Amino acid sequence: MSAPSFRAGEAGEAGPTRAGEAGAAAGDKVQPLGIQVAAGTAAGPTTLAAFDGALRVAGVANFNLIRLSSIAPPGSVVDALPGGATPEGTWGDRLYVVLAEERVETHNEEAWAGIGWTQERATGRGLFVEHHGNSRHRVDADITSSLVDLTAGRPGMAFTPVQRLVTGATCVDEPVCALVVAVFGSEPWPAATTIDLR
Repeated sequence: MSAPSFRAGEAGEAGPTRAGEAGAAAGDKVQPLGIQVAAGTAAGPTTLAAFDGALRVAGVANFNLIRLSSIAPPGSVVDALPGGATPEGTWGDRLYVVLAEERVETHNEEAWAGIGWTQERATGRGLFVEHHGNSRHRVDADITSSLVDLTAGRPGMAFTPVQRLVTGATCVDEPVCALVVAVFGSEPWPAATTIDLR
């Protein structure tokens, strides 16, 4: 298994992105949103089992994941973690995430996944992209290409350098999964919710 790789721009480690915090502290009515970015890799007897193992490593296995379309609200603070995420909530809650995942089961084939992001310096508004594939180079290139295009489509906004979290694994004896997740927040199910399985 490969350790998660943190990249800010084209080199260096990705730490908390504080864009927009100053504006929020100066009196804006923006409640900062902490977004945790974490990675996981695992092997298992099936690709689904490997996926669950990678979710456990990333700290999000016991939630119902709801995928988002990659837009960070104003005042967001993004933190790339060396370990698993620590979302609030409990077993079975809804967890709102941006998720990149790749599963492979062919011997010596690689699984790579990554999330990249950038934020407007003044407000903390941001963009996330998620990519996956069978090589680190392809995932890195796709993240860069996507964010270059997304930011170019929003003229007049001054964005921070691209940051990313990428991880990978190689299939040896069992299927493997590599994933990166950006956790926006959790929400319990309404108390009156009833699911009839009859």
